[in-house]
Amino acid sequence: MEAALALFTLTVMEIVLGIDNIVFIAILVDRLPAHLRDRGRKMGLGLALVARLILLSTLSWILQADEPFLYLSDLGLGRLGLGGDWLTDEIDGISVRDLILLGGGLFLLAKSVHEVHAKIEGHAEHKQAAAHPSFAGVLVQIALIDIVFSLDSVITAVGMAKDLWVMIVAVILAIGVMLVFSAKISEFVSRHPTLKILALSFLILIGVMLIAEGLGTHINKGYIYFAMTFAVAVEMVNLKTRGSGGHKLVDEELGAKKLAQVSAGK
Repeated sequence: MEAALALFTLTVMEIVLGIDNIVFIAILVDRLPAHLRDRGRKMGLGLALVARLILLSTLSWILQADEPFLYLSDLGLGRLGLGGDWLTDEIDGISVRDLILLGGGLFLLAKSVHEVHAKIEGHAEHKQAAAHPSFAGVLVQIALIDIVFSLDSVITAVGMAKDLWVMIVAVILAIGVMLVFSAKISEFVSRHPTLKILALSFLILIGVMLIAEGLGTHINKGYIYFAMTFAVAVEMVNLKTRGSGGHKLVDEELGAKKLAQVSAGK
């Protein structure tokens, strides 16, 4: 019973932690030709699963990834005269996890800002429309960010479950659920440009959060998820309102045409 509860809880947590992974994959595969998007999506999530399973199989390394191998105080950076106890234990120690999160955050931030710029600059996007990014190039980018997201996911799994089989099954189930819904999420985001900008803004926030984590400052992910959930809810209302307004406008135009025809007949 305890193992089943741990499996359910961990699966839900893995799905929640995988949302940003799905959004990033959706943004990247949207740049591919239409006939390659579905394959890119599935292979991207497949890479995410492989990355998680590889990391889970090296539990001893994962447990050591949090251990600092270098201290800023040893380099004399504690005597910069910034005032206060700014060099806390979290900031002082540099671990492998910190470097991975910092590098991944910078990559995600740069990529998201570039995508926002390409989206806003419509003329630039038209010029690039004929030259889609290579399939291999997109997969490499997905693989790089998968490592970052997978590390966070696996560390959560190690902290929540004791049995390796529970972690592996939870990760496989979570990726399976994401695989089922990823196509619908990707299509929905692709159909609505404002949602795509919103998704990119979400990735920028995640990138900033990863950079902060890499620098030793913890930011509760719940705040970011709440902000994005609220923003998406508002955008859903806007989409509904615009849709209703569009139907009303069409009805008014048809009514005006019929009235003009009746007047002409008289």
